[in-house]
Amino acid sequence: MAQQIRVAACHLSPVFLSAKGTTQKAVSFTQQAAKNKANLVVFPETFIPAFPIWSSLRAPTENHSLFQRMAQQSVYVDGPEIVAIRATAQKSNVIISIGISERVRYSSACLYNSNIIVGSDGKIIVHHRKLMPTFFEKLTWSPGDGFGLRVAETAFGKIGNLICGENTNPLARYSLMAQGEQLHISTWPAIWPTRVPTVDGQNGKSPPNYDNIAANRTRAAAHCFEAKCFGVLCSGRLDNEAIEIISADAADPPHVRSVLETAPAAATMFLDPNGALLPGYTIDSTGRKQEKEYLQKEEDILYADMNLADCMEGKQYHDVVGGYQRLDVFELKVNRARREPAIFVDEQTSVARDE
Repeated sequence: MAQQIRVAACHLSPVFLSAKGTTQKAVSFTQQAAKNKANLVVFPETFIPAFPIWSSLRAPTENHSLFQRMAQQSVYVDGPEIVAIRATAQKSNVIISIGISERVRYSSACLYNSNIIVGSDGKIIVHHRKLMPTFFEKLTWSPGDGFGLRVAETAFGKIGNLICGENTNPLARYSLMAQGEQLHISTWPAIWPTRVPTVDGQNGKSPPNYDNIAANRTRAAAHCFEAKCFGVLCSGRLDNEAIEIISADAADPPHVRSVLETAPAAATMFLDPNGALLPGYTIDSTGRKQEKEYLQKEEDILYADMNLADCMEGKQYHDVVGGYQRLDVFELKVNRARREPAIFVDEQTSVARDE
């Protein structure tokens, strides 16, 4: 049965391109959230070790060294970084959802944009690889598969996750709704520029850039309204260290730095089962709570208390996987097989025996 759950959404910058440093930061903030009685601790998209925003601003021919660092600092799902995350979840008695750039052992540089949900017992409940990298992300990550299109069955209710642009995919979203999802985690990068500031000769105005807050909230709110579930939007931050690393050896460092500093920043926030904003709060070192609608510029943890039983009321109006669906008309098939580059069949040697 669904229970009251306290969610801690960590609005943080990574220790840029440092798997070890960012893992230590994740452990520290998890422990802080646990002290504040959080049950679920959420980290942004590919928090470990970074989001490759350089691919949106620099030519691929400039990015070889950054890609090499990204590959070297990406993590194995059974590697020491995830072992530390799992141990922290168990020791702190919390559920952790964290984005990682994932390495695999069958290739030296095949990477996936992944998210894992770890239970309070330290076991990985859901291991999801983003179905399709978006736009410039294809220069870093390979397409994932349907293996991770699952909800985490927890003592509080059913928790699901989709990564960034996947929240635009109605079939991916519906696959989680069809499993009774009650709390939806959507994770996002710090910025996602689709344009650089330029002046249009006709009207003297720069074409609009990607509005991170509006775009992310629109998609997440639509999902919450359709699924009748709570929503957690957890976004990353871009700090000065990251800006320096990305712009340092670019062809035009001042230009890259300017775009990174002025691009619209994403926000971390909560939504209710109607898709409306659910105000959160921060907790300072003295335990004092301060209500906040969202976090954007400052690094902190945003908390919210939810009762997942509140997902039931809206199902009376629109239960798109039940009474408000025509299952005789529509049929969705989801392939949840984990994809591997090859299937090896070794010949078995039979030994003849004397009769």
